[in-house]
Amino acid sequence: MRIAITGSSGLIGASLAAALDAAGHDLLHVVRRPPSGSTEIQWDPETRSIDGSLEGVEAIIHLAGENIGQRWSDDVKRRVLDSRVKGTTLIAETAAGLASRPALICASATGFYGDRGDEIVDEDSVPGTGFLAEVVEAWEAAAEPARAAGLRTVHLRQGIVLAKDGGALARLLPPFKLGAGGRVGSGRQWWSWVSLDDTVAAYLFALEQPLAGPVNVVAPGVVTNQVFVKALGRALHRPAFFPLPASAVKAAFGQMGEEMLLAGQRVAPARLVAAGFTFGQPDIDSGLASALAG
Repeated sequence: MRIAITGSSGLIGASLAAALDAAGHDLLHVVRRPPSGSTEIQWDPETRSIDGSLEGVEAIIHLAGENIGQRWSDDVKRRVLDSRVKGTTLIAETAAGLASRPALICASATGFYGDRGDEIVDEDSVPGTGFLAEVVEAWEAAAEPARAAGLRTVHLRQGIVLAKDGGALARLLPPFKLGAGGRVGSGRQWWSWVSLDDTVAAYLFALEQPLAGPVNVVAPGVVTNQVFVKALGRALHRPAFFPLPASAVKAAFGQMGEEMLLAGQRVAPARLVAAGFTFGQPDIDSGLASALAG
């Protein structure tokens, strides 16, 4: 397939681009910097410009967005929201005008569900509250031009993607390797996670299957934070007895820490499972083993 991809230099994008290339797909990288060759075109969501044509692509994979794993000042929150809404709107409007009628596969997040306690949520659940929930709802709504044009549009709501070189796991590794890791806050919050390998596989699956709308990309073996950190301790052969109090999380990370570390969602991958997707790492031990070996 001829596939356009944004965000291909990120944690997920780099692995996904490599997998797509290995599978023989023809990739067109949509990048913010000046293009370095015929396989790249430049775009700028702020000026609503794409310096090149996407005509002929059969799918667009849209991953680009401001890093959300940083302390949320008002400016950061604006950039997080704007990068997702403006970028998705531009991509969706562009896709809607293409004669090649591409599928649009967009990154999204389980933050849509907000803090839900022990409630099990799936793709039919209503949105939650909080900044993340508001961002994800607006992010997904920004793809409406593509949906309205009849294009197959998919939102892959990713959980905590396990990779040793980025994301939440990379931040947890230093204290755990020193034997100073432990639960975060109460440890009772649910952490819906997914291996990087299964995340990439889910994007490939979404290219091939007639999925549409929201699709939860989380492993079936969702665990509480307490179970997660014990598993990480086992994987590293280190103790996990030193808790990080909620007060310390709030002091260090502010609202970001409250919504991303202390809150939780118990998310079920209902649509992936119903469509026949097979997880390579369905439980936390295999997920961590895969991440740490990567």
